[in-house]
Amino acid sequence: MQVTIVGIVATEVTYGETGSGVPMARFRLGCTERRYDRQRECWADGETQWLTVTAWRGLAVNLIGSLAKGDPVLVCGRLRLREWADGEVKRTGAEIDARSVGHDLTRGTSAFRWAAGVRGQPAGAAGPAGVQAGAAVVPGWIADALEARKASAAASAPRPPEPPPPVRPVPGGASEAEVGEWGRVAEGDRGGGEQAALI
Repeated sequence: MQVTIVGIVATEVTYGETGSGVPMARFRLGCTERRYDRQRECWADGETQWLTVTAWRGLAVNLIGSLAKGDPVLVCGRLRLREWADGEVKRTGAEIDARSVGHDLTRGTSAFRWAAGVRGQPAGAAGPAGVQAGAAVVPGWIADALEARKASAAASAPRPPEPPPPVRPVPGGASEAEVGEWGRVAEGDRGGGEQAALI
């Protein structure tokens, strides 16, 4: 059954290849129904449905450089319901074999770039940097997109606080003039003791 689903990318896009080298990408999609609650006079979230989206070949390659966790998207493809047994419990999961995936432009804007080797591409349209239009898609581009995503994630990760500067010993009885480059000595520590706290 062909369907079009609107939802949010719930996981990072994972990439792999089949034994014969066919590119494959997969991510989880969360779809939450919105209903108008007449009693409260506002919109309310309904139940969230979870689907696994699988893309193949050129679409799989393009998903790696285009989608991130949290992106609102539209997915068109074939819906499949899979059943399996978990012990004595029967479970059902929904999957979509994606034919097309795009950003939901009711939620934001997006900029389109032609991929290399796509049929119907206008003459002179630029593909990814350094790739000639009509050239075969190279796995190196996939690696570059994954590295860029990792670098972006690392840059946005919280960093631990820096340690305070070390406190250096100051000879007892030193005046501010004698301390010089060591810093200013706290008022109560001028008269004695081997170490004075720097402030």
